[in-house]
Amino acid sequence: MKWIALRIVYECRDPSFGSDMISNIFYDLGLQGVVLEDPEYEAGDGWVDETIVMPEAWAVVGYVPQDQYTGDMRRIIREKLDRLEKEAHIVSRMETREIDQEDWAETWKEYFWPTKITPGIVVKPTWRDYSQQPGEIVVDLDPGMAFGTGSHPTSGLCIEMIEAHLNVGDSFLDIGTGSGILLIVAAKIGAERGLGIDLDETAVDVSRSNMIVNTIDTEKFTVRTGNLVAATRRRFDVAVANILPGVILNLLDDIENVLTATGIFICSGILEEHSDSVTEKMTSKGFAILDVRKKDGWIAIAGRRNQASLN
Repeated sequence: MKWIALRIVYECRDPSFGSDMISNIFYDLGLQGVVLEDPEYEAGDGWVDETIVMPEAWAVVGYVPQDQYTGDMRRIIREKLDRLEKEAHIVSRMETREIDQEDWAETWKEYFWPTKITPGIVVKPTWRDYSQQPGEIVVDLDPGMAFGTGSHPTSGLCIEMIEAHLNVGDSFLDIGTGSGILLIVAAKIGAERGLGIDLDETAVDVSRSNMIVNTIDTEKFTVRTGNLVAATRRRFDVAVANILPGVILNLLDDIENVLTATGIFICSGILEEHSDSVTEKMTSKGFAILDVRKKDGWIAIAGRRNQASLN
């Protein structure tokens, strides 16, 4: 099977805003493995690999199966990029490259480096070197074909929320687990047990492998394929969903069924302009909003279930 690597090189006043807007185009079209090229990246403490060649320009790269890269997709991408140039002054050009199936899962790895998500949590690719600093939690990760590296603002916001609201001994549910990064973070912070659910069997396999690499107890922390909250009858102290706003709105109809009486629901993947609809529905479902965090135009929301108002 052949893949097409789409590389959008761009210029704009706020590079982070530009990367988000272009990434959204890729996410909306279902492209996999979206990665960012940041020429201003600065390695943090502990970074010991000096062989990395830094990118020369800001760019967003996404991968699509060759048979899906149709004339319609090319037209849609070009139209959306033209609109960004007109409305947001993001000037861009698109480059394409054909790669083999065997190379696809390896090609993007050159862009994935150790990342300090919070002052105390670092996500490290399994193929990179990093010198752990005192007191740090380091997550060794190989996202494989599931992806989810923690580098996107929504993942970082979720990790911040988990660090802030998960207590030692809590149970944890990861809805749409992807690479398993959030489940692993919860386990390393001190969750007692956890479950990751994803519709994609590949994601479940990758998540399970990453837990083994991080020496997570796979009897207490499990992953399975399933239809989001319908895949479990257990209840959890904390549940996280880093997915699209429309899916989150649907989840809120059933999320109480998998939360303890005062359980916390954390959701992200929400652009700022969509946040009001999510907070309004959470409130209508009896959640007290605990925390709202913003990064690069993305929003994460944490709410606590109120047993009295839900009965």
